[in-house]
This record gives sequence, C-alpha cells and structure tokens, in this order.
Amino acid sequence: MRIIAGEHKGRQLKAVPGRMTRPTTDKVKEAVFQIMGPFFDGGNALDLFAGSGGLGIEALSRGIDRTIFVDKSPQAIHIINENLQKLDLVSRSEVFRADAFRALQAAAKRQLSFQLVLLDPPYGKVKLEEMLQKMLDLNLVTTNTWVYCEHDITEQLPVAHPRLSIVKQASYGGTICTTIYKVK
Repeated sequence: MRIIAGEHKGRQLKAVPGRMTRPTTDKVKEAVFQIMGPFFDGGNALDLFAGSGGLGIEALSRGIDRTIFVDKSPQAIHIINENLQKLDLVSRSEVFRADAFRALQAAAKRQLSFQLVLLDPPYGKVKLEEMLQKMLDLNLVTTNTWVYCEHDITEQLPVAHPRLSIVKQASYGGTICTTIYKVK
C-alpha cells in the first residue's frame, strides 16, 4: 500500500494486519482521486472507518490541510498513528477511536465542516445512506463537498437526492463499488 500522488508520492504505508480491514487498492485510489481532484487547495477532510488511514493520508499528500481519522478498532488507530508519524503528518491530523455516528455528532458539536468525506465502512455493517443523511442533517458538509463511498456492489445508494449529485459510480472487480457525490 502506497501513496499515489502529491507531497508523499510513492511512500509506503503500513496496513492493519489481519482480515478485519481491507485497504483500498492503489488502482481504485488513483481512479477516485483523479475524479475528485486530483489535488486540493486546502480544506478539511474526514476519513471515517479509516483503517490504516490510507485514503485520508492520500488527501493530505494531495493538498488537504487537515484530516480527522476515525475508526473504532484499537489496532487501526495504532497503525494510523504510526503512518502519520512516519510521514510527519501528526500536526495536520486528529485521530479518534470512536463509532462513526458518534464521531459525526462530536464534529457537529465542534461546528466543523468538511470539503472531503471518505466513507469506507465494513461491507454490510453500515447503512451508507443513513450516514450520508446524518452528515447533511448535521451541516458537516457544504456546497461542493466531495463525498466518497466505497461499498459492496449489492448496496444501492441514492441516485436522486435533493442535496447530493452522483459524479461517478463504478465497479472495480465486481465486489467494490464506488460512488462519488458532490454536495449541491
């Protein structure tokens, strides 16, 4: 697992050992960030279900100012912190061990807003549509925020939504589907 582009291009990241997390492949990461960026002019990112932190770290490498990483696995939190320290990105990040819905509530209490949201939950364990609506209800996203969802091909996300428009939906290898939204 490596960083595809930007300030830390080519640097290797440590993955969470075991089968509980599945890192986003380099191929998928490259395709997704080419659509959303490929580079950012500052802003805040939220990496929920962060795993090793690969998506949020890619965003930092590509110009996001600050990323908040959230995962409820202690092992994942440890690996995220290791990766951030290795790349000297600790000062541009916050790492929390928490449930995703609680993390959204906490971000709302802090009146945070994000220009990029990365959602890559365990397949079949989280209803992404509910997560998207919660972010909208809590005003965590603004007009032109990018929202990336990685999900099992069987999960159907809203195509028509009053505040979200699909920019790209693709299937990679038959099991991974990505949906990229832009907030209206």
